[in-house]
Amino acid sequence: MKVSTLPPSRVLPALELTGWRVRRRILSLLLGSLATATILHAQQPKPGDVTAADKQTLQLLLQRVDQLEARVRQLEAERQPAAVVSPAPGPTQKSAPPVSEAEQQAESAVPERMDLSKTLLRLRGFGDITLHGDTRKGNTTAFTLGQLNLFVTSDISEKFKFLSEIVFEGGPDNIYGVTRGEINTFSVDVERYLIQYSYNDYLNVGAGRFHTAIGYYNTAYHHSTWFQTTTARPFLFQFEDRGGILPIHTVGVSAFGLIPSGRLGLHYVAEVGNGRASRSPLTQEPVQNVVDDQNHKAFNLALFARPEAIRGLQVGFSVYRDLLAPINSPRIGETILAAHAVFVRPQFEWLNEALVVRHAILGTSQVFNTPGFYTQFSRQLGYFRPYFRYQYINASGTEPVFPDVRLRQGPSVGLRYDASESVALKLQYDYTASRARAAKNALALQIGFTF
Repeated sequence: MKVSTLPPSRVLPALELTGWRVRRRILSLLLGSLATATILHAQQPKPGDVTAADKQTLQLLLQRVDQLEARVRQLEAERQPAAVVSPAPGPTQKSAPPVSEAEQQAESAVPERMDLSKTLLRLRGFGDITLHGDTRKGNTTAFTLGQLNLFVTSDISEKFKFLSEIVFEGGPDNIYGVTRGEINTFSVDVERYLIQYSYNDYLNVGAGRFHTAIGYYNTAYHHSTWFQTTTARPFLFQFEDRGGILPIHTVGVSAFGLIPSGRLGLHYVAEVGNGRASRSPLTQEPVQNVVDDQNHKAFNLALFARPEAIRGLQVGFSVYRDLLAPINSPRIGETILAAHAVFVRPQFEWLNEALVVRHAILGTSQVFNTPGFYTQFSRQLGYFRPYFRYQYINASGTEPVFPDVRLRQGPSVGLRYDASESVALKLQYDYTASRARAAKNALALQIGFTF
């Protein structure tokens, strides 16, 4: 509690002025009431009579005056002790008793509470619309509504924060070549659902559904095409329900933060979660949001450096490990090794990532290695950003988890135009060569926006 230390020469006149103003208001109210009563009295047919209503009015006015005077006295009494300045310390003056250690511990032990006046729920929206077509037989040119992404965040307290991504998207889904859902029907997915606790820069803990820290792209770009340079994600990092081969999402807990390393800028990420669904054929949700199909948990460890000497540079690697249990098939040990080196500045972008997905069938000597990589370059020229990307992936035709992928490779070239701070237009050409399928030429025109 803060105590006023104004000098008496300033405090006492202020109190007198306050009391004088209150008394003046009371006097004005009383005079006005008496004048009103006089006018009403003059309008009566008999000047000597005072009605019962007039008496009651006067009595109420007198009671109100008494209440106001009592209130003035109360205010003066409350202000007087706080306004008095402590005299100069003398030989007989004693200092205030110190706060005991027990009281200090009790005060510091009070748990952190939510301050509703400071808690702020923030909502941001993202979307995109694309006109696209390609030369593959059976495909048609179409306008497509992309994901409508509602990004919700809230500062629950100084240490706890919440974020989520609620996405509306059209079907059907494509899970390792298995199609599910109806065409042109929208569904709702909670893509991220995470509460985080920040102890300090070296320890942050989150629980819920989050993007697995495999490589760089998956945690740098989430569910909005407006953020990313190109019209779509690299094939390696496509979402599980769009034909992707990686466990993009995980439901579990994660810890991340800085590693004391000076100007080297080391960071760590450690994650434990349900892993991907391993039942086949996969016709249900590939992310195990509620029930895990086995007791074994997947884990991922990532390390990366952001050296201060080279602003915009990040290099790192990650190791992901899981155990899959397909129906009527031996268990499969899954290991994903990923490495990346990226250099990103506002006017320049160079992304490079490579990984290997290793599937070992337990009880046998069969091992399937699926390598893949992509490189992407872009340069900002005013409102325009031309870009180029080349990607490659090579999976065996007998791969036990995603046999439909096989060999895919080819370049993409495009141009992004920032029409405003919230709207981006993109034109992109893709050439994709596949094993056992004819090469595909594709063209897409996209508008991405945030609101």
